[in-house]
Amino acid sequence: MGKRLAGNQRSTTFLTLSFTFILNKVMQFRHLLLSCLFLGFTVSSFGQHQNQKVDIIFDTDMGPDYDDVGAITVLHALADSGKANILATMASNKYQGIAGVLNVFNTYFNRPGIPIGVPKGNAVSEADWQHWSDTILQRYPHAIKSNEEVPDAVTLYRKILAGRPDKSVTIVTVGFFTNLANLLNSKPDTYSKLSGKELVARKVKQLVSMAGHFPKGREFNVLRDSTASVEVFQQWPTNILFSGFEIGEKIKTGLPLIHNQQIKNSPVKDAFSIAIPKAAEDAAGRMSWDQTAVLVAVTSPVPYFDVVPGRIICYASGSNDWDNNGSGHFYLIPKLPTAEVTDFINYLMQHQPKKRK
Repeated sequence: MGKRLAGNQRSTTFLTLSFTFILNKVMQFRHLLLSCLFLGFTVSSFGQHQNQKVDIIFDTDMGPDYDDVGAITVLHALADSGKANILATMASNKYQGIAGVLNVFNTYFNRPGIPIGVPKGNAVSEADWQHWSDTILQRYPHAIKSNEEVPDAVTLYRKILAGRPDKSVTIVTVGFFTNLANLLNSKPDTYSKLSGKELVARKVKQLVSMAGHFPKGREFNVLRDSTASVEVFQQWPTNILFSGFEIGEKIKTGLPLIHNQQIKNSPVKDAFSIAIPKAAEDAAGRMSWDQTAVLVAVTSPVPYFDVVPGRIICYASGSNDWDNNGSGHFYLIPKLPTAEVTDFINYLMQHQPKKRK
């Protein structure tokens, strides 16, 4: 979603080079060594998923901003191209209607049966001020009418993860960390004898997140449930890849979509058409935080971005810092020109539903 509270701002042969030489030149070649390490990580863990579909769970706070609409569209476009298998669309926000909103988009893209989960305990409840969500609920078909008709997000997470192969699921979160913290703290149940953290460690391949501001700052998703953010960043047992505020801030999309006269009766187009004119800052298009996270979760950062290794430090205040000496976490830095990434995301956001056989 829109992150309104930003703060301050290869190859195997090469990796087998003599470590003695590297150690002797540690200061001179420190950057080169780190580059090799995280590039090796990119190829092995974030590498392009050639002919293999990515099993993905999409977790969103869809509402306070509408880049989530662009993100779910990018996800369905990549699924229609055979790159992703959408296991579920989860809400980390609980305003009344969010389950229906997710069902609108899943139905529009001819996947009405995608499971939806909503937090049933304490969680942020915040809808959009532009009223695009209630507008599309009135205009477009959806079988789910209320949040009460869908399961608790953590229950659905546990059910889905328990039924998947080990280390097979990518979770992409573009909202609050409420569900993920609750998942880590969940107990064994009818779906699995494992604790939440054990279940995640066994079944999840990676977590990709739109969150944070790097190398340091303050960002809305982290801030809004900072307690959950701190817990997830400290306890999550797999690698985490962050697309920070500073990435999506420069990628402004949506204008080609709303000016495309070939696209009619589209909740995606309606959401952007309603919201873009209501903020002067969106005159050149809406900033695209969430779309970048979905893109790299499905296709990998290559060739769009490079990644920086380390570990996020998150404070109760919602601010974050970065430990370059840490491990297990990575954040994106630009590689391709912003205009090229913008054009590709705009292209994906104009994707029309694929007809089912």
